[in-house]
Amino acid sequence: MIRAIVGANWGDEGKGKVTDMLAAQADIVIRFQGGANAGHTIINHYGKFALHLLPSGVFSDKAVNIIGNGVALNIPSLLKELKHVTDGGVPAPRLMISNRAQIVMPYHVLFDQYEEERLSHKQFGSTKSGIAPFYSDKYAKTGFQISELYDEAYLREKLESVLAVKNILLEHLYNKPQLSVDELFNQLIEWRDAIDPYVADTVAYLGSAVKEGKTILLEGQLGSLKDPDFGIYPYTTSSSTLAGYGAVGAGLPPYEIKDIIAVTKAYSSAVGAGAFTSEIFGDKADELRRRGGDAGEFGATTGRPRRMGWFDCVATRYGCRVQGATQVVLTAIDVLSYLDEIPVCVGYEIDGKVTEDFPATVDLNRAKPVLKTLHGWKQDVRGITDFAKLPQAAQDYVLFIEKELGVPVKMVSNGPRREEIIHR
Repeated sequence: MIRAIVGANWGDEGKGKVTDMLAAQADIVIRFQGGANAGHTIINHYGKFALHLLPSGVFSDKAVNIIGNGVALNIPSLLKELKHVTDGGVPAPRLMISNRAQIVMPYHVLFDQYEEERLSHKQFGSTKSGIAPFYSDKYAKTGFQISELYDEAYLREKLESVLAVKNILLEHLYNKPQLSVDELFNQLIEWRDAIDPYVADTVAYLGSAVKEGKTILLEGQLGSLKDPDFGIYPYTTSSSTLAGYGAVGAGLPPYEIKDIIAVTKAYSSAVGAGAFTSEIFGDKADELRRRGGDAGEFGATTGRPRRMGWFDCVATRYGCRVQGATQVVLTAIDVLSYLDEIPVCVGYEIDGKVTEDFPATVDLNRAKPVLKTLHGWKQDVRGITDFAKLPQAAQDYVLFIEKELGVPVKMVSNGPRREEIIHR
């Protein structure tokens, strides 16, 4: 069976813990999109880890971990992450990297940084990890596939052609130093040799795995509202964050994806620019940010403080719809235990009219939240594993969200650790 675990919002929904838990049951765990621009924070018996490129199955003894063809592979980041995991006492993971995956080049990171500098106050809030320039080159057919690293004559010729254009931009648009073909060629060969033990034809491997009935977990990065088609464009990422893209980014039949688990937090948070209708500010935001998660609401990759907001039924219902969610995981309900009353966004007011449908960006930018206030429970709920033992107000909160989303909430997370979860 193939299942996907994806975010229903802006990312940062708490997918790491749930993915870690599900990965322990999987034969194969696959990262199918994105790069080292976002992370999963995972806390288990090995300790606390922030994963950016490695699939969460690295903590499982049995799982084969695959970096799929849809991933933006930053090789130095991957090597650093492997060392981070093994230095933390985790056995060397069983890792495969698709030979069709493409490489984040050093100039992708540079162009990302330089473009944000050039845009100044109009910047997109990029993590400056090279993701947008990487995917731009991929679809402009000037990217570098891992398989190309094994034909050195072809590789050098292509580098000369690509750098001829990149160096013009560096010198005349950004006023920065040009790049050397020789230095970059030598760097790529060094990287190739470092990852060579892991490189494989993962499409062939997965074809056999599907026939054998293996349990496969597709691990998404970010969430629905960062998708370039369905998100808050242009303040999105540059690869599809949807479960449907898992078939493309991993090389699997789409009809084999049977279970799509959408993760959403019991309140809202986001990193980066763009519309965020239920956002709160000042002391209320600071308090929620401080209490959020295991170490507060700060990005796993950037360390940036997250923007905070109340739970957004409109955005989350839409996020579940575009993901094709078959079930929902509601995380971090324990964080809200300090509140007497909990506002929830149930509609958007746009030009005097209220809608419950999530609009495209132009209308979204004018949306104001319509809030409904629910009772708080003022009681610590961490450690409870039986839904019926939650305070009634906490049960009512979960049931209200479930009704609004129209998708069953099968799991409720009430703490950062793997065992702090309620199954319904």
